[in-house]
Amino acid sequence: MTPGSARRPRAVAGARIRRGTSPPAVLAVRGVAAVLALAGLGRTLHDGVREPGTALAFGLLIVVGELARWRALPGEREPAPLGAAGALAYALLGRVGGEPATHGVHQVIAVLVVAQLAACLPRAVRGGGPTVDRAARRVLTVTFTAVCFQPLYGGVGTGDRFGGGPYHVLLPLLLLGVTAWCDAVLAALLARSRSVRRGPRGAVGSPVPYGPLLRDELSGLVGIGPAVCATGVVMALGVAVAGLWALPVLCVPLLLTQVSFRRFVAVRGTCRQTIASLARSTEIAGYTPPGHARRVAALCVAVGRELGLAGRRLTVLEYAALMHDIGQLSLVDPVPDGATAVLPAAEQRRIALLGGAVVRQTGVDAEVAVVVERQADPYREQPLPARIVRAVNAYDDLSGEGLIGPLDALEHLRFGTGRDYQPEVVDTLARVLARGGPAPVPHG
Repeated sequence: MTPGSARRPRAVAGARIRRGTSPPAVLAVRGVAAVLALAGLGRTLHDGVREPGTALAFGLLIVVGELARWRALPGEREPAPLGAAGALAYALLGRVGGEPATHGVHQVIAVLVVAQLAACLPRAVRGGGPTVDRAARRVLTVTFTAVCFQPLYGGVGTGDRFGGGPYHVLLPLLLLGVTAWCDAVLAALLARSRSVRRGPRGAVGSPVPYGPLLRDELSGLVGIGPAVCATGVVMALGVAVAGLWALPVLCVPLLLTQVSFRRFVAVRGTCRQTIASLARSTEIAGYTPPGHARRVAALCVAVGRELGLAGRRLTVLEYAALMHDIGQLSLVDPVPDGATAVLPAAEQRRIALLGGAVVRQTGVDAEVAVVVERQADPYREQPLPARIVRAVNAYDDLSGEGLIGPLDALEHLRFGTGRDYQPEVVDTLARVLARGGPAPVPHG
């Protein structure tokens, strides 16, 4: 690691996979999905379309849901919930208007593939292009649902074997829960495979650990995921009793949920932009070097993810890392290079307390203010996010030009593990840096 590398983590973290190549896991997922798609289409063409009205209705529903897909916002795992719910409902369809459904697994795959291809055409004309990995995951998860469900509920005699009542609701819900978990496992696998940086001679560095990525994916299921699963079950049950006329009625709640969820995500994104703009005030005023807050936040999120933080706790950590130096605005004379890590402990605590007071006035979550206030305390008295912010901030402060450099900065942190820095946090930071910095983690 060169002395100037700490000031250019964005260039390192932004290293992309070599053009024209894809990781083996990504190719495997795409290949399996392509084989399933070809098998489903071939079998359907050979046997003919069964119940064409039902197939057309669900195909149009999937197309409309995919066309209603908006640009995915940060934290949004499913930008096309209506299309996902329609595909799952068709896979869970055992009856139509009281009569047994006979479409089978192969036709579920064929309708899904044709609908996705039809929805891709307008998006390709607009320049959006298809999202290949997300479509491949959709094919795999819907196929898994259909393979598990259709042999149990499809065909004549279903009622004799399973009866009515709660079994028709509990089993599909349980199946969709397992499907959602499998999709999260698959998404984490793809994200880990694609997090490996590749240079002209192949892979460079090690991938992001799988455990944190899986926790991140599972935490993302809490959003609109349950609404998609519940709507898929309700659609299947409604069509089973009332016929295809139930589809447009049952789509309305999910559409309203989608709009509400997107508003929530948009508000959260606006909040983050506001916090990032406020964090830049110390750079604009000359108290901290350019990009310091962004570098600390990116490293803190990478370290926090490996230490098991996810969801709201990871967001609190990111916000606190962005605003950790806001207390420096109270100083009459700026600290040289903004390096608060070289100040006496009492002065560090005073700046941290002033920063926490400023954060409380912004209306941000009180937990963010607590992390900012306690970042200068001995690590045994700190919550985990404050321990991470303190260690990462010290590393970025000390590794800058004119100070001790990246390698010596890590050694300084290791020498301070007796009181100031938690050893586990320092070791995790070293692992992240050994991989070249915080890598972007795609979600499909």
